[in-house]
Amino acid sequence: MIKGIGVDIVKLDRIKKIGLERFKDRILSDEEVKEYFKINHESRKLTYLGGRFAAKEALFKCFKDELKDATFKDFSFLNNNDGSPYLLSKYTKEYTTHITISHTNSDAVAFVVLEFK
Repeated sequence: MIKGIGVDIVKLDRIKKIGLERFKDRILSDEEVKEYFKINHESRKLTYLGGRFAAKEALFKCFKDELKDATFKDFSFLNNNDGSPYLLSKYTKEYTTHITISHTNSDAVAFVVLEFK
């Protein structure tokens, strides 16, 4: 049974205006920061940040108003060897999470489905 679905789209210019390092510090978990520092190109860092932000916003939409104490850093969207994203979080242990993240040169989008196990 599905608990919730969420989708979010982010304008990458918005992140660029805030500054990549500042934005990174606001939204990435420790695990995601490790992956971020492996990226060599600024444009790829920007799409990484945009994708993670969109995914986290989409996930929060799945929960509606239930996660009052959670922050962006409580969720880690990482990648399997095949590049597909997966989620690690103490808040989602009782759920199966389906995620897709995509981006263009100007936007990042994520779609999340949260399903009861």
